[in-house]
Amino acid sequence: MNRRVIISLIGALLVLGLTGAGAYRLGIRAGAHGAAPAAAAVPGTDKTGRKILYWHDPMVPGQKFDKPGKSPFMDMDLVPVYADEAQAEGGVAISPGIQQNLGMRIVEVRKGSQASTLDAVGNVAFNERDLVLLQARSNGYVEKLFVRAPLDPVRKGQALLQLYVPDWVAAQEEYLAIKRMPPGADTAGLLDAALQRMRLTGMTEAQVRQVSARSQVITRITVTAPIDGVVSELAVREGMAVTLGAPLFRINGLRTVWVNAEVPESAAALVQPGMAVKATSPAFPGTEFSGKVEALLPEVTASTRTLKARIELANPGGELVPGMFATIHMAPAQGRETLLVPSEAVIQTGTRTVVITVSDQGRFAPVEVATGAEANGQTEVVKGLSAGQKVVASGQFLIDSEASLRGTLQRLGGVAPAEPMPTMPTKTPTHRATGKVEQIAKDEVTISHGPVPTLKWPPMTMGFVPLAGGLPKDIKVGDTVQFEFQASDDGTFKVVSISRATRAAAPGDGK
Repeated sequence: MNRRVIISLIGALLVLGLTGAGAYRLGIRAGAHGAAPAAAAVPGTDKTGRKILYWHDPMVPGQKFDKPGKSPFMDMDLVPVYADEAQAEGGVAISPGIQQNLGMRIVEVRKGSQASTLDAVGNVAFNERDLVLLQARSNGYVEKLFVRAPLDPVRKGQALLQLYVPDWVAAQEEYLAIKRMPPGADTAGLLDAALQRMRLTGMTEAQVRQVSARSQVITRITVTAPIDGVVSELAVREGMAVTLGAPLFRINGLRTVWVNAEVPESAAALVQPGMAVKATSPAFPGTEFSGKVEALLPEVTASTRTLKARIELANPGGELVPGMFATIHMAPAQGRETLLVPSEAVIQTGTRTVVITVSDQGRFAPVEVATGAEANGQTEVVKGLSAGQKVVASGQFLIDSEASLRGTLQRLGGVAPAEPMPTMPTKTPTHRATGKVEQIAKDEVTISHGPVPTLKWPPMTMGFVPLAGGLPKDIKVGDTVQFEFQASDDGTFKVVSISRATRAAAPGDGK
């Protein structure tokens, strides 16, 4: 009898022990996996009365849970998502305190016209319209040269060189011989013919009148400068023989000069011929030169995407000389009234231009816009915004990109985030880490790993789906391992390769 009682007690204890062990193991598994995913999120409220839509792991935002608990992906608690933070409208809500911490500045889209100014730089050059080319009017010889070097300054009427022209001497002597003849019926006709011959040899009217008035042969002809300027080209030397039409001097005036200013292609429409300009030069600080736009030359420099604006500047004192650097200040006429936003509010993504707008409910959302001219820190908005609409002028780059840009920018392209357009299969990225094996189960291995730079993860403990055939036999709990893993579509992370570490774990590897 006693023996039967003892056997019964032992059996009962074994059943209780097995039941307790099973319950303990189930508890461990439940704690490892956390709360069950919600097929449909069950709303609730917290202590503050805010409505909770669901709980999620911020690292795996696509997986929703109907109650709080431990994340099955990370060693952290699930985070509630409130109704007033939902992104059903495609934006993101940011508290006023965070806005202040981010240094966000909100402004209104306003109507206005850009009283813009345009500055361009260029080099001073000769005004090619203020140019005189002196040529030999007949065959002759250079007997004296009074200006001997290029770029020498000359004044109007200044002697440049002295020529001996045999043909002119012969024509003058013939004219004077006829003039000394006794008056007769044929004298007048002969005089007219002699005068015409002097003109045909190249003598000017002033020289012909001088010979007639003095009744003397001019044996040496002095050529003078017709304008003030500088000798840009000197083509003769003393003793040279010159032929009819040979160049002697090239003189450029300096009363006005050109500046060939580089104008950006995008601002070419603002530059009009006849527009008044002001110019400054580092060579003369504080001095301002006035001028006008002569022309916008029809040629674009491919390397800089600029056009040359030919600017004519008054230079009465001759201070500006070719080669000097000058800055041109242009004030284009006021344009039509347009919508304007601060230029810093415009985000260039490379494929589209975006502005972060603020709704009446305080939600932030990116809006694609088309922009026009930019001047004085203001950018013209051609399409996408309306007057009075609020936009973020600073701090917009610090708005959570996942909440405000990724989903909404997809919708801007006509693609809903929940239903992405079919795309070509892309290779799943592989991430590497080093960590310590904490627990090994049939369908999960728990690893305390170090930082994962490719995902910007800090050190943490989390569960991974092991290899299809299980872990290598030489890997046990407590081992330091090096492994590679990939993110699965269901929100889990699958180990694709694992091996024991061949070096001591770094301080940040595991716990």
